Parts: sequence; C-alpha cells; structure tokens
Amino acid sequence: MNSYGEQQSSRARARVPGSAGSAPDDDQPRSYSASARPAPDAYRRGAGGRAPVGSASVGSSTGRASVGSAAVGGAPVGSASVGSARVGGRAAVGAATPPGAGRAAVARAAVRPGPSGPPGDEGSLGGGRPVRTDKSKAAKRRRRTNILTAAAAVVVILLGAGVVGGTYFFDDVDLPAPVSEDQSNVILDSKGTVLAKLGDQNRTVVPEAKINKVVEHAVAAAEDKNFYKHHGIDMKGIVRAAWNNFTGGATQGASTITQQYARHAAELKEISINRKLREAVIARKLESKYSKDQIMGLYLNYIYLGRGRYGIEAAAQGYFGKSVLTAPGKKNAITPYEAAVLASIIKQPEPTATHKGYDPTINPTDAKARWEYTMANMLEMGWISQDVYDKRVYPQVKKVSKAASSKTAVSKPVDMIMRHVRAELVEMGISEQEFDKGGLTVTTTIDPDVQKAAEEAGSRKSESSPMNGKPATYQAAVIGIDPKTGRVLGYYGGDDPTGIDYGGYMSGDTLKITGGQSPGSTFKIYTLAAALKEDISFKTTWDGTKLRPNGTKISNAGADPGTVCRGKIKYCDLETATIKSYNFPFYWIADAIGRDKVIAAARDAGIQHMFTDDGKLVDLTKTDKSTWLKKGYFDNEVAFGQYHVVPLEHAEGVATIVGGGVHHEAHFIKTVSRVDPETGEKSTVRNEKVEGKPVFDADQMSNLQSVMKEIVEVDDRELRGGQEGIGKSGTWEFKEGSGDTWFVGGMPQLAATVWVGGAGDKVELKESNGRDMFGAGTPSKIWKKFLDAVIKAKDLQQEDFPDRVETGNPDSPYANGQEPPPVQAPSNNDDGGNCVLGFIGPDCDENNGGGNNGNQDNGGQNNGGNNGGANPGNNGGTDDGGGNNDEGGGNGDGGGGNAPETQPTLTPTFEPDDGN
Repeated sequence: MNSYGEQQSSRARARVPGSAGSAPDDDQPRSYSASARPAPDAYRRGAGGRAPVGSASVGSSTGRASVGSAAVGGAPVGSASVGSARVGGRAAVGAATPPGAGRAAVARAAVRPGPSGPPGDEGSLGGGRPVRTDKSKAAKRRRRTNILTAAAAVVVILLGAGVVGGTYFFDDVDLPAPVSEDQSNVILDSKGTVLAKLGDQNRTVVPEAKINKVVEHAVAAAEDKNFYKHHGIDMKGIVRAAWNNFTGGATQGASTITQQYARHAAELKEISINRKLREAVIARKLESKYSKDQIMGLYLNYIYLGRGRYGIEAAAQGYFGKSVLTAPGKKNAITPYEAAVLASIIKQPEPTATHKGYDPTINPTDAKARWEYTMANMLEMGWISQDVYDKRVYPQVKKVSKAASSKTAVSKPVDMIMRHVRAELVEMGISEQEFDKGGLTVTTTIDPDVQKAAEEAGSRKSESSPMNGKPATYQAAVIGIDPKTGRVLGYYGGDDPTGIDYGGYMSGDTLKITGGQSPGSTFKIYTLAAALKEDISFKTTWDGTKLRPNGTKISNAGADPGTVCRGKIKYCDLETATIKSYNFPFYWIADAIGRDKVIAAARDAGIQHMFTDDGKLVDLTKTDKSTWLKKGYFDNEVAFGQYHVVPLEHAEGVATIVGGGVHHEAHFIKTVSRVDPETGEKSTVRNEKVEGKPVFDADQMSNLQSVMKEIVEVDDRELRGGQEGIGKSGTWEFKEGSGDTWFVGGMPQLAATVWVGGAGDKVELKESNGRDMFGAGTPSKIWKKFLDAVIKAKDLQQEDFPDRVETGNPDSPYANGQEPPPVQAPSNNDDGGNCVLGFIGPDCDENNGGGNNGNQDNGGQNNGGNNGGANPGNNGGTDDGGGNNDEGGGNGDGGGGNAPETQPTLTPTFEPDDGN
C-alpha cells in the first residue's frame, strides 16, 4: 500500500495524482503496459511528473530516486530532491505539497534483504499490482541486476563528495541568476571605423529574440540536438562522469546545452560526480524557470569560440564579418553553412596537446568533419531542407591572426588614444567597473585623414617624415585639434601604444600624468596674451642690457640685442623680440605684471599641469598665486618656457590662441552609447561638450596672430595653396645642445603642435648635417607636412585669420625701454647690403657678438647655438647656460650656453630647407 492507501507495483514509478506521467530518461529502457504507458504530452515541456535519476530495488519492491519538479493536479509543486540509497529499509515519498506551496521531497530508496512484507506496502508513491513470486531465470537475473544497481547507487552516493542526503542536496543548490556577461567596449573613429575593442573579453551581447534562428538550430545540432525535447539533464553524462571518476579514465563531457550553461552560471569548475550532480540539479531548475529560447540566448552570449572571441556575435563578426542579428534573406545574413561552421567550433575552439581543435584555420580537416556532422543533424531535425543540405559547400573563413582579432590587441600608433578615452570616460561618470563590464560603443573625435597625416609626419617609420633616418633615440609628437570645438582630430604620441605616451604623458595603468617637456619660447604666446590683457602694445620697447635683480644677465640665445634689434641700440620693440624670440622682454613682462598673471593666462588657455624644477606636479586649476609664487615653484623664467608642461595640454592652449581666444577643452570622445541586451536598442548615454569659453579678447588675439603669421613667413613655412598659418618655434637646452624642440600654431581649421625630443631619456638633438636642432628646423618641417597633408586630404578651402587690430598702449608703464629709430628700407645695391629684421641679409654678419649668425632654418650657418655668447645663463647656471636657446633659425634664437672665449665670424648664406 502506498501512502494514499492504494496498491502498487514494486516496479511502479513515483507519481503524483493528476500528473500525466514521468519525464523519460533517454538513456534508460522503458517498459509500459497499455494502461501505464504515458501519453505523448507527457514528454513535452510543462507536463507534470518527475525526471528520474535512476532506480534501485531488491526483492519485493523497487524505489526510484528522481530529480525534477513534481506537479499536483497539473500545477507545479517545486523542486524534488535526490535521495540517497541505503541497504535495508524502505523507499518512501513524503506527502505531496499542494500547488505553489513548496517542493516534493523524495526520501531514500530502500534496498531490502529479502522479499518480506505484504505486497504493495513498500515502494514509490502510486498505484500498482501485488508483488508475485517469480522463480524464473529472468526474475533471478532481474534481482541480480537490481542488487548490482543498488550497490552502484550506494557507492555513487557515498562517494559524492559532500552529498549527505538527497533532500538536503537539492535544497542546498541555489539557482544562480543569469550571468551578465562581460563584453568588449568598441572604440570607433569619427567615421565609424573600429579602432579597437577594449575589455576583458571580446564579446558583444545580443538579444536572443533577434538572433537568426538558423544559428540557434546549428548550435543545437552540433552540441545537443535533443535540446528542444529534453528537460535539461543528460543522464548518460552523469553516469559516464561517475564511471570515469571511479575508474580513473579520461574525463568526458556530453552535457546538454542547459547543463553547460548551468556549469558556467554556477562556476562549477572541478571535475567530479559531485559537480555533475549539482550541474544536473541547476539545469533542471533553469528549465523550470526559463524557456528554451531564453536558455539558448544565455548560452549563445556566453560560449567561447576561439581567437579571443566570446559569444556568437563576436564569433560571427570575426570569422565571417557578419552579424547574427541580420534576418534570414537579408543581405549579409548568416547562411546555414556558416552557422554550422560556428556551431562546430564550440566543441573545442583552441588546440591542445592531444587535439588541434575545430578552428577551420588551424585544423581544417577535423573542422570540416565536425561541420558535416552538424549539417547532418540539422537535416535530421528538420532545421534545413534536403535541398539546402545537398547544395552544401564549406564556406570561406576570414584568416585573421589571433592577435589582430583580440580585443586587447593594440599595435597601431592610434591605439595610444585608448588611455585618453578611458580617462575621459571616468570624467564623464563612467566608472572603471562599468567600463570593465563592457558593452559600450565609444565614438571618438579622431578623423582618419588627420590621424594618418599626423602619423606620416611624425613617425620615424614613415619614409616621408622629416624624422625618417633620425636616430632611434629621437622621438616626435604631433597633435591636431579643431580650434572651434576642442576635438582632437589627430594624435601621434609614439609608435608603441603600450609604451610612453609622448603626446600626453599619461600612464597606461593609472591614467595619471607622469611627465612633460620644457616648451621653450612656444610658451611666450601665453606671456603675450597676459601682456596684451594688461594693455601692453607690441610697439613697447624693452631694455636688453638690464640685469636681473641678482645681477645676472638674461640670456638672449647668444645674440646681443644692443647690436641686432632694429639698429645698433640697446632697446628692442616687443614685436621684433617675439619674431626673433629674444628672452629679455618676456622676463621683464613677467616681472612687471606679475608672473602669476602669465601662469593664469596659460591655465585659461588650457594648460592644467606644470612641473617645478624639482619635479613637483602642480595642478594650475586647483591652485593659485599663493602657491605659484612660493619659493621653489615658478620664477620669472616661466615667461619663456622653463618649466615642463604636457604637450597635449600645450596643444589645447595653442588651439585657444588659434581660435581667437575661445577656449574649448581638448577631448577624444564624441559620444558614448550602449545596447540594451534585452531589446537590442542602442541609446546614447554620454555626449561631448563643445561649447567654448572666451578667455582672451578677440582683437588682442588678432594682434597676436598677425605677429605669429610673420614667424611662419620668416621661417618659409607657408602652407599649401596659400592657406594662412601662424606659428611659434621653441627650443630648450640640454647639456651642450638642444633637448626639446617645438613648433606650434596652425590654421583657422586646425591647430597643430609638434614636439621633437629624446625617446625616453633626453639627448642632444642634431640635424642630419650635424648641427644642433632647433624648433625652426625639423619640428617646423613636421608641422608644415602635417598641415599640408590635411589640406590635401580634406580638400580644405582657404580660410584666413581675422584682420589685425593693433591693441595696447605703446607707452605702457610696464615697458622699460624707449622708442627706437625707424627701420631702414632694404637696399637694392648689387652687393645686397642690407639686414631685414636684424637677421635676414648679408649685412647681418655684424651680429655675431653673441653667436647668432643668420637665419639658420633656411641655411644660415649656426655659429651661436649652444655655444653662442659668454653669458653664464639666465638662471645662474640652472640650465647650463641660459635655459632657453630658442630657434637658431628663422626666429634667430641660437644658443645661450656657456661659450668659448673667442669665436670666428661667419657670413650667413641662404640654402633653403637644410634642416636647421
């Protein structure tokens, strides 16, 4: 008798009144009488009953231990537990729980020592026939089988590594939440081309509802063709795992798709019968909560398919350049043949010591055999027609290296921007954890034409670059910014994107600023902006002989302004001093108006960080003059670029000057979007800010731009097609030569900043002819090549800067000089006896008192350079002879270092573009 008072067979199944029957075990034979055979619906999802694990019986009764849900009156009851087996005793099933009230528990399956007891009083719940004594050989054989089966069950349960009892085990296994898979972040340029995929895993999660069904069917055909029929458990896999665990054989799989996902969701990594049982329980729970389509979607977004690709979408893109979201029949949709290739890879995506796997680019023979297996199963299950099967041809797979297809593969110079992208995402409020989770699409500001121009102009690897042929210890940085928006359109900070970022000095690990370079005379654009703001005119004059308060002389690049500045007198007007890049007016401007105003102008333009001489990094946006004027911070030499700045921030400041005094924050991100994994809809979560802030007067900027325009003309760096350009060169000493060289400026459409210095450590920079390098040499050539390439590639129409508006007071009380005599008109004598601006023309050979002889950018011999003048240095020896040894070429600033006592007089000549 069972607990309902009914008679039952010793071989009867455990049933609950109202259920249609038990779910079948595909791997165990079934014997049913006509009255006991389950109805067809009993095999379908949702039917009441139990998914049996196994049976054990001796003598008069047989008990079954089942896993799965039980239904009372057709309604789901809850979970069923896996029982343990013991010798002696009875197999009992607790009372069925009412619908929705909890679970049905299966107690222990008994193995009795003999056929004692009244018929029908033991066994599983349910009706049956009285037990009859059977002396036949078949009955004995049956009893022997039952004994062996029961013994095996006892051993399995006892060795289950932590499984104490069936009920406890089932209750103890929680159903994990669906895993929110980590995805890659896709980084695009401004035209939509993929620059990189960043993240721990190259994965794009896609909504199951939009996945092409042929892909789902192919995966089922390859991995689990009965996926849509079973209830999630593979009994053969459990038995095989147990057998191999006991016998020491090789571990094997054969789990269902649901079991595979259960293993992933619960992070079941150990290989044991315990894991198999837990996997089976979770699989049953998954099947009771989620539909087959939902489980398939979770699985397809999780699986690994080789080459660093996770999830079916990344694999489809990687192997075929297609999306699984494209509907069948549409252009570029995945074909059944391609779907079968992807599905066939799942079994073993990567080669091992014993098998090469099923990646068709690595092991085409086995990959095709596996593909044939998958295609045959698709036909068998009715997922493709006979015609499609007969026309099968193995598809062509993209042959892409693993490194190139991996989301972490970064090998192009443009990949240097990825650290800036990550830093900006944090500033936008997207945390590092959110970034690591992935799923973001970041559209950057990088224009592919401008980026190409920057790389070709700045990289030593580019045959057309002025850097080509230079020593490997030399390095350039090229940055192009739209002055109207602040967008970084081109960025070259080195050839190794995992190495030093020479454009932004941003650490790839911490995303912090790690260094910078002395900007030399290019920093004077901020000193001039501050001076113009204080109503100082370019016509003001300044005393080149005046000594510092400590009695030391101010270095002027080896040239004596008393003999070179617009006549043989000691005074020089600010405009000429700017073009020739003399230092003394800038020192006295900082002294007169306050060096804090110079620093504030640089900050307003875009320079956020500046380093003190002893290496302290000062954030100018979080400090003020109370810090800047402290001892050990910044002296008046800040006015001509002694202190290190970050090239990218300097480029932002340059863009402010080029843009007429309107500051835009330099940035690399235009938009950030995310795809909803449920709907597949893309939404924008962050946008760039392109609004500008006027920080300098527009008329004052037109005044400054006009002077900078003269520098481009003097340096013979006119741009392609007559496009107007403005520029300023700069150089800073190192030992006996130049250590940092710059050329900055641009055109109305694009601001350009170029730096050339040492790769890693500072070096003494030389041109190919052996002379010292200055800003008007190689850097200015890179600058011109970069902008000319952009003009050509973008087919830019000529755009001019605003007409000059002269501002300021020529008699400013800040100036310390007097009105110089007018400049003499150039002579047309046959001997060319003239000297324009004090350094162009044969008569300029008189100007060798300090060592600067001629326009070195255009061939004038450099007799100044780092040995020009006997001046001990503008910082009392701080920079080995004067700190700023600017230009030596078009801007005439040639040295400032410790000079020999005597030096020959050389007459300059003009040899266009000799590289100085």
